[in-house]
Amino acid sequence: MSATQSISVRAFINERKMSGFQIRTLVLCFLILVLDGYDTVVVGFIAPALKAHFGATPVQFSPVFGAGFLGLAIGSFLFGPIADRFGRKTTLICAVLLFGLFSILSSRAISIEALITLRFMTGLGLGGAMPNAYTLAAEYSPDRMRSTLIAPLGCGISAGGVLGGLVASHMIGHYGWQSMLILGGILPVLLTVLLVAWLPESASFLVARSRQADAQAIVQRIQPQTPLGDLRLTLDEEPARGFPVSHLLRPGLRGGTLLLWVTGFMALLAVYFLGNWLTMLIQESGVPFARASLMTALYLTGNGLGAIFLGFLMDRMNPQYVVAGAFLCAAICLASFGHLTAVPALALVALFLTGVGTGGAMTGTSILSTGFYQTATRATGVAWTLGMGRVGSIVGSMIGGVMLSAQLAPTVMFAVVSVPITVAAVSVYGLAFYRRRYQTPVTTVLSTR
Repeated sequence: MSATQSISVRAFINERKMSGFQIRTLVLCFLILVLDGYDTVVVGFIAPALKAHFGATPVQFSPVFGAGFLGLAIGSFLFGPIADRFGRKTTLICAVLLFGLFSILSSRAISIEALITLRFMTGLGLGGAMPNAYTLAAEYSPDRMRSTLIAPLGCGISAGGVLGGLVASHMIGHYGWQSMLILGGILPVLLTVLLVAWLPESASFLVARSRQADAQAIVQRIQPQTPLGDLRLTLDEEPARGFPVSHLLRPGLRGGTLLLWVTGFMALLAVYFLGNWLTMLIQESGVPFARASLMTALYLTGNGLGAIFLGFLMDRMNPQYVVAGAFLCAAICLASFGHLTAVPALALVALFLTGVGTGGAMTGTSILSTGFYQTATRATGVAWTLGMGRVGSIVGSMIGGVMLSAQLAPTVMFAVVSVPITVAAVSVYGLAFYRRRYQTPVTTVLSTR
């Protein structure tokens, strides 16, 4: 390349094979999500020991869960704009350090009230880590395989939950419930050391902030064997000024933003409803506990494998149609599930497909949001989509208790929860038409000055 050439950051990444530098960045993002997943569910594993330790009733203890969910929602809303202002790397390090330190402090809680406050603070960090990990990963992934590369990151959340389950019985029995929280704090603190040393800032963000030399240094690490001379990096985007959230609702983005928010809310409402109440409802349908647990495990497997499968399809087909079709399939399977429990094989297939079309499709929704927004507002857009989803998760966690109190039959409850999944499907179909009308594909070209 001559000293007079310029190229957009996206074109530079798109025209080259994945480098070891990019793969390492994705691995670090995956590790962030693994620890995020562990610290999100850790209270569920230690809940019985916590209640016994503090002598709390279920009613007194339930705000511990609620505080964590509230922190997750607020953290998503808060850390997205921060990342668009101060950078992805800085924000990720702060978020990971925040939930790590407050997890350690939670192990020292002297009362339920103190634990509620500490779990809220932990949730703030957890809420900020996930969307920014997705955002940074997207900005280092070539467009042609973005979904394929990002989708497995969503499995990091599930992997963190599995990690908690594997170590819970041993650690709680030998070292007490505090050890689970200490582990959930020490690992993120140690990870921040690696993030400081190895996690790069987004090259696109650096160019948007006119930090040309820093961006060029990162690009050189992507392709170290080729001298880049005085190559000038550009963005195929209009600069955005002002508070990032305001840009999400500007003409040309407003409709798509609202559709993504509706999708996130409805999807995580269903995901958290099923995550909290599925085993109980299956038992209420007359299925023995052992088989009910197996069915729930298969549903959760569908969440993880579904994300990878849908990510693969999203790079090869219209991504909106892939995600919307998955949601619609899940809605049909869940509405039918209550009538299939007498036929175990069909019930298992229905639950697996429900997992693909809820948890898997929610990961797909996050991927859609990374491609919908430009660099200046991408972290905010992804974070607010997940933030709206977190609000839905709070509703989903509570709605099961309300319906059980109303003594609704399990078949009716499954049918009711299929409605928000259907709404999510319609919203993503709407997003496809909206993008066709208001957004044209961004082309990255090599220009000479």
